[in-house]
This record gives sequence, C-alpha cells and structure tokens, in this order.
Amino acid sequence: DSTNTHQQSYENNGHFFVKKTFHKPTYCHHCVEMLWGLIGQGYYCEVCNFICHDRCRKHVISPCSSIAPILIKNPVCHIWSDISRFKRKFCNICRKRLEDISAVRCEVCDYYAHEDCKDFAVNDCRETATYAPTRDNSTTSVRHHHHWREGNLPTNSKCAICRKTCWSSECLAGMRCEWCGITTHSTCRSRVPEECGFGTLRDIIIPPYAISIPRIADLNKDLILGIGNNMSKPMQNITSQSNNNVPTGPDYIINAITEKNSGLPITVQHNFNNIIKEEKPSRSNFVRRIQRQSSSVLLRKKPPTSNQLKLQRSIHRVRCSSTEHQSGGDADVGMETVSSRPKREKPPSKGQQDEEEEREIIRVYDGNATFRNGTPRSISVSRQATYTQILEAALRTFHINDDSTKYCITVPTDDFGGDQPLDETMPLKSLKQLSRRKLNIFIRYKERGDMDCDYVRVYPGILKTHDCFKVIKVTSSSTTTEVIAKALSDFGLTNVNAEKYSLVEVLLISNVNYTDRILEPNEYPLNVLRQQRKESVRSHRVTRFYLQHKDDPHGPSVSLFVGNLPPGPRTEKQYEKILFQDIFKSNKDLKWDNMEVIYYEHGAMVLVYNDSDRATRAYSILRQAYHDQKQLLVLMLPNIQSQTIPSNICPLLVFVNVKSGGQQGAELITNFRHLLNPHQVFDLQNGGPLPGLYVFRNIKHYRILACGGDGTVGWVLSCLDNVGQDALCQSPPVGIVPLGTGNDLARVLRWGSGYTGGEEPLALLRDIVEAEEIKLDRWTVVFHQDQDKRIQTTTTSDINSSKSPPPTTTTASSRTTNVEDKKNKIRIFHPPAVALPIVLQEGSTSEDKTEMFVMNNYFGLGLDADICLDFHMAREENPNKFNSRIQAKGYYLKTGLRKMMKKGGLKDFTKDIVLEVDGKRVDLPSLEGIIIMNILSWASGANLWGHEKDDKFSRPTHYDGMLEVVGVTGIVHLGQIQSGIRSAVRLAQGGHVHIRMNNDYPVPVQVDGEPWLQPPCDITIIRSALRATMLRKRKSKFKRRNTEPSVYFPDGDEDSKC
Repeated sequence: DSTNTHQQSYENNGHFFVKKTFHKPTYCHHCVEMLWGLIGQGYYCEVCNFICHDRCRKHVISPCSSIAPILIKNPVCHIWSDISRFKRKFCNICRKRLEDISAVRCEVCDYYAHEDCKDFAVNDCRETATYAPTRDNSTTSVRHHHHWREGNLPTNSKCAICRKTCWSSECLAGMRCEWCGITTHSTCRSRVPEECGFGTLRDIIIPPYAISIPRIADLNKDLILGIGNNMSKPMQNITSQSNNNVPTGPDYIINAITEKNSGLPITVQHNFNNIIKEEKPSRSNFVRRIQRQSSSVLLRKKPPTSNQLKLQRSIHRVRCSSTEHQSGGDADVGMETVSSRPKREKPPSKGQQDEEEEREIIRVYDGNATFRNGTPRSISVSRQATYTQILEAALRTFHINDDSTKYCITVPTDDFGGDQPLDETMPLKSLKQLSRRKLNIFIRYKERGDMDCDYVRVYPGILKTHDCFKVIKVTSSSTTTEVIAKALSDFGLTNVNAEKYSLVEVLLISNVNYTDRILEPNEYPLNVLRQQRKESVRSHRVTRFYLQHKDDPHGPSVSLFVGNLPPGPRTEKQYEKILFQDIFKSNKDLKWDNMEVIYYEHGAMVLVYNDSDRATRAYSILRQAYHDQKQLLVLMLPNIQSQTIPSNICPLLVFVNVKSGGQQGAELITNFRHLLNPHQVFDLQNGGPLPGLYVFRNIKHYRILACGGDGTVGWVLSCLDNVGQDALCQSPPVGIVPLGTGNDLARVLRWGSGYTGGEEPLALLRDIVEAEEIKLDRWTVVFHQDQDKRIQTTTTSDINSSKSPPPTTTTASSRTTNVEDKKNKIRIFHPPAVALPIVLQEGSTSEDKTEMFVMNNYFGLGLDADICLDFHMAREENPNKFNSRIQAKGYYLKTGLRKMMKKGGLKDFTKDIVLEVDGKRVDLPSLEGIIIMNILSWASGANLWGHEKDDKFSRPTHYDGMLEVVGVTGIVHLGQIQSGIRSAVRLAQGGHVHIRMNNDYPVPVQVDGEPWLQPPCDITIIRSALRATMLRKRKSKFKRRNTEPSVYFPDGDEDSKC
C-alpha cells in the first residue's frame, strides 16, 4: 500500500529503507559501527544511501535528502566554490567519498557535494545576517542557536556529551556546530544546550544578529557581498560557454550539472561511441551503465569539437536503486569515474544478461519546464513493472517524498507539452504504443476538477513566533491579502497591521540561489500553486510562502562601493560626470541619493541609495561598465549594527591577499569564512582594504588581521591613514599572517617566517585573540629632484599625478622611461606608490618635483635595491614562475651569483653620496649599498645590525624613534650576512637622515621591497606622525597537547579554555 509506505518513510525521517547484502566492509552511518554478517547485514536508503543496522533504523535522526528541504525554517543558499577535488571528505547528499571525483564545497559552511549532486543540496547554509529592527536586539535578549552539520568532522573529534570518539573516516557520521565547533554523536545532540556561545572565538566574531544585508532580488549573494569567489570565475565561465554547444544525443551520456543562468543540468559526460568501440558491449552493457546514474540526459546535437573535448571533465555517475551501495571508501562502490579511456568491465554472467535484457530505460520529466529544456532524468525498470512501481521510481529519482496517490503518469503527445494519461493496467505496453523511439513520461499532480481548495504552508520569516509554519486553507477565491491576515492570526500576531506585510513566494533552487517573488495583493495563491505544479513537480515541492515586512530590515539606505575609477586630484563633479553621464546616460532613475565618501587617491567611492530597487538596477549596470578600458569594481556592502555588538567583543577584520608569495591565500580565506562570520573576511582583490574599512567604520574597537606579505601590510596601513580619521576607531591594531616571500615585519612581531599551510587556521585566530599591542614607528621618505639634477628623458611622462596602491597584488607596476646615458640606454623605473600620493611642496615650481612615501621596514640604496629590482622585473614578466617562496629565494640566489661574476656595477658609488644623520655628516667607506632600517629583519630574516656590542650605538627597536644606517661592501658580504657569519657595516643611528646624490646616473632604490631606478636627487627620511599599532604574538608557553580539534569549550570548564 503506497499510503502505508509513505507513512513509514516519514517515520524514518523520509528514508526509503530496504534490506541489503553488502559485499565489502560497511559501516553504520548512525552508530559508526561495522555491519556484521554474511547476508542482509543492514538497511540502506534508496534515495540518499543512508546505511544502518536493523537496531538503529528506528533511532535514525538524519533526515533523507528527499525531505530535508521541507524541514528548514529559514533557507539560506550555499555559495559554491570552483570545481576541485577534496581528500578524506564525503558528499553531504549522496554520502559517498569525494576523492578523485569533481566536487564543490560551500564557501561559508562545511557543506560538500559532488558536482552532480549539488542540484539536490539542502539550502541550510549558515545565517550570517539576521538583524531585525522589529525585535529586541539587546545582547541579553538575543539567543543564538547552534547550526548543525553532519559528517566531515576533524580527526580525533570527541563527543562533548559522552566524551567518546564521534568522527569516522569510513562514512558520513557525527554532528558539528558551524559556529562554535562543538562535536557530538547524532544521538547525543539533543542533550546539548540550545544556545550557542561561539566557542573560543567568541571575542572576535560578529554575531549574525548584528549584521544586516540589503534585501535585493535577482542577484546572487556571493556576487553582491563579495564573500564568494572573485567577480570573475574562469572555471564557471568556461562551463557556461561550453554548455551552449554541448554535444547531446543518443550517443552521449549527459550528467546533471548546474547551468549558470537557468539552473538546469546539462554537461557532457562522455562520448558513448567511444565506449561502444572499446568495450563492444550489447544493449545489456548500456542498461547496466544507465542503472548507475540517478540523473542522465539524452539529447541530440552535433558532436563535440576538439576544444570542447578538452573542456570536458571527468564526472562521476551516481548510483541508482539497482546497484550496490556501501559506505566504504572506493569510488567504484555506488559510483563510477568516467575518463577519456573508460575501464573495461567484466563480462556479465548469463543470468545478469538475461536480467538486464528484461529492463527498460524510461526518461522522466517532472513538468513542462524540464520538457522545454530537454533535461529529463532516466530510470531503469523491469518490463513487468506495474504502474505504481514506475511512478514510485520516477518520484524517487526527483527526490520527491510524498504520497504517490497524489501523482499520476502521463505520456507526451507533441513537442509543446501536450500529454495524455498512461494506462494503469499495462503501462509499458501502452507507453511503447504512445511513444516514438524513446520512452518518455511526465510526472503530473492529480488536479481534481471538483476540488476547489488546497492547503499552503506559510512561514513567519523573522517574525517573533515559536511556530515553524502554519497550514492555511486557500480556495480559488482566496486572495493574498486574505492569506496574510489569516496567517498573522494563526501566528498569534493580532495587534499588527496586515497591510505592512507581504506574501513572498520563495523557490529554493539549491544550485544557483533561492529566488523570491512578492505576490500582488489581489493575486490568487491557489492559481500560483497549480501553475507551479504544471511547470515542475519538484519545484512545487520546494516552493514555500513567507510573511515579509514591507520595510527592509537593512534600512532605507543601500551602500555601493565603486572602484577602478581614475585616481588623482579630481573633484566630486568630475566623478559625477563619469558615472551619471558616461555610464548611466543621464538616467535620473539611476542617480544616487548621496555620494557619501570619495577615496581620491584610490579612485573609489561609496554611493548611497535610499531605494533598494534603484540600487539593484544601478548595481547591474555598473558591474558591466568600463571606463578607460577598465571594468568597474562594484560591491554591495553589508551594514553592521554596532549598537547590538556586546561590549566584551572586539571584532576581527580579516584581509587576505590570495596572490601573495606562497599562494596559500585562497585556502586560508575559505577557512576563515568557515570559522568567523564571512562578512568579516575580505578578499583584497575586490577593492583592496577600503570596503572592509568602510563597513567597520562605526565600530569603536576592533582588530585587523592582514594575510599577505610586507607589501600587503603596508597597503592596509596606508589605507588606514587615509580613512582612519573618519572612523570611530582611528588606529586599530594589526596582526599578520605571513604569506609573502620575505615577511620581515612578521618575523619581528613573532608571527613566523611564513605560513606553510600546516598550521591550523583556528590556532592562528587564537593567537590573534591573545596577542599584545605594540607600536611601530613609521617614516616618511621624501625624494626632491631639482631641475639641474634631472636626467633628460627621451619621453615625457607626468609623474606628478597621484597614484594608488596596487589593486590586486602587493607589487605595484612601475612605469618605465628610456634614458640616454653616455654609453647606452637605461630603463628608469619610476617609483610605485606604496603609501602616500605625491605632494608638491609649497613654493616649488613645476620644475621641482617632490615625491613622498611611507616606510615601515627599511630603505635601500644601491646593491640590495639592484637585486630587488631584477627580481621585480622577472616577476612582472613571468608571475607564474614565482608561486612559492622556494622559487622566489632561488631566483634571488641566482641573481646574486650572476652579479658576483659581473665586474663593475655599483662599486665605489658612495663617492658621489653625501650622508647626514641628525645634521652630522657621516664619512662613508667604500660600499656598494646603503640600507636604512626601522626593524631588525631584512631579506627574509637576516640581521644586518648584528649582535649587541659595547659601542656608541644603543639597542635598536622598532618603536624607539630611531633609524639604523648600515652599509654592505658587495655580493659576498651579502651572502655572509644571510648565512649569519658577518653583519653589515654600522654607519649611524638617528631620527633624521638626509642623502644627497651627486652622481650623474640613476641608482636603484627600494622602499619596503618596492624597487625602481632613481635619478639623482635629495632623499630625506623623517619620522612620520602616522604611528601604527601592531599586534605581537605572545611567546608560546608549554601546553598539554590538545587531541580534540574543536573551537568549543564549555563555559563552566575553565581548565579547558586557552
């Protein structure tokens, strides 16, 4: 009886359990113990592959993927990463391993899925912005609950309740809170307190109830907030382009993969002709392969070109109910990897051949939408299958867990969606008579003509109520206004004005986003349901209605960050002309209400709209706009309600430069988004530090974590200098995760020589919590060039224009000019802007040029800058050759050896250099380079100053207001310094340094590792008023080894806290 079967499936949390004999070691997904026995060892779900003992079947807590979307109160879509391969992870949908198979993961939570399975992903991502002005958001009244995720627990995780091991390397088991990190067994989860305390990172996490995001339509969250991947995703672009001309037809097997715009599964898996040619199977082999898929598409199109074949990926095919399912590890259990050369299968036995010859392949459409787009799902049934068996198999292939008596099977009769019912007495015979070459069927909802009423579920959204939803009876005459009034009454909200609320139809599409549509007041919800059933039965199952306040909780203002505009001394009217006239074409409907702030030095600004609809339209146009052959960068920013942040929390603002040094930033930024609120983590490729600093401008106290090299740290400090005066916290302390090549500032502050990927990101955040604040002296380097000292250039360039820090990398692009020397031409690299814009001194003429830069680490003149310049030029020409620190240091070594063999160079260049420190001239010996230091680390940790001596110099620090001036005599001397054998030549120590260059040729210089060729000029280094506050890692203490990698510690257990 189908009714009894449906009731039993709901009692088992939606699972369709059948007894199964497993031929490999298999583990129970509930108790994590092995299934023992020879035959019929346990049960498995025909839909989601959940495996359990007979004794565990009645105690299963994990819901089936067919019913899980219905159980979510507030659905939040996942933000998928690029396609990759993950080791020792399991798919959260089909519960199979991800190794050697293309898969994706959510950038916000630990949700993993095969590329084919993500169509059925449950929209239960973390809620990161839940601020609601209608409720009491005080810290004493708001309670934050755990967000549980099943499986993929850290190694050696133990249950917080029973203290036993709760992780498994053999199957998807165990539960973990995405916020605090507590791990438990599924059976112990009910004993955990409901309120989540955010674990050991509670002091730096911004609670979700303190953040609001704009309410916008038709725009994906990852693109708007910049918390997903970058604005351009090459892999997805390739996929979407290849999908336009994908080869389909009877010779091709096509698997279900997300198409970017329509959310429909279309991707070529393999050319079936090659399979036939190599394996020479009969129809039985084809049937056996089809049985292994839960979603395949068979269409007709032209064969692929050679370029298209290169774009095809190896995609796994998920099992069907006729194949074996085990929780073990290998990909051949329940799935198969298809490559360009498929493996030979063992010839089937005679009994298997007879059984496979007796099966039929049927293509199933769940409505008119899948029929129009040609995206069916295939099932394999016996030729003696009954009408009910075919119907139940069709429902399960679309993960529909419902009473089968509510549905029926029809057969398409034309190409426009026309159909007629299938004979229930002889279904396959009738199907063959009505179909053409292939067997196609529709799943239809039984619409009774005499039935003038139905029931809809209305969810409260952010309303203050304890009920998950209410079932509202609707008729053909029920309007939206009536449904809203009835729902508010059932929720007990009788004192509210129903006119201030709207009814929103939310369609959960897990592979793209969830889309919503506000129903008109006079619209009939019953007609909406009926139309949805015709279009897609599965979409109807994941469609729900929400009560929504007409006023946006985010507030009336929406902030748009616009970057990549021309920097320099421009006025607000000039920027307004670029945006309003050139881009918006003088359309007043797109005009902003306020240009809140303009970052002139960086060519960026923040536009404020008081209407979300206008902001959405403007955002869409700006994202596609170009100016000066550069695409504009646009971000829609969240709003932090600082008044709701508890006073004991000091939020952490994280900046990650994914291009720095060792290229570990991409993995690190994902880990930080999992551990913190993702609105705290910003990718420096998306506008640099300015968007994050603007979002945090109203927070009184916060800390910054800069993940990158020394150039990245200088970039962040430079932006703080420009925008800090307008923020409540003008000088937040800055910590470092060293991702660059040298990382000298990080070494001085005890953050290490470089992040290798072996450190736990959780440990890095704990160190930030415990770090101590310390001051860092900063210095202004002034280059003043008189007319009589200027080298005549063959090309003129305006180097008095304002510059900004690099938008994507820590190395700024330097402009070059051909200079006529006595013997040959020299390429002069004009200085990149590492900190401050160029300033013309008062009273100077156009012939006198003054440039100013902020120095944090050191300044080099001569030999060390020459080596740095060679490295910079090589990295500019071939950036792919410097993806690791080893490659970068290897090139430094080769450059040094090459210069050691070369004669001449910068020998005795100090004869034309005059050095003054604190007004006193310093006699210079024969040197090839002068280095002025603010920190005691240079060139990846070398100590130029050397050990302490009983001489006239005091012990140097980076906060004593003094600079150390040293010299190097040659390449050999540099090598000895690097090896620790010698130190540099100590020249002077003071707070004011002046250098006069009397030579007639350009000399290499560098400021904090940014090199260029500098023509003769006067160089002055003075102490800057912009002193920075840094975070220094505390000295490590001996601690008991922690074998339980969790961010959760019970509040009462003080001994377990770090």
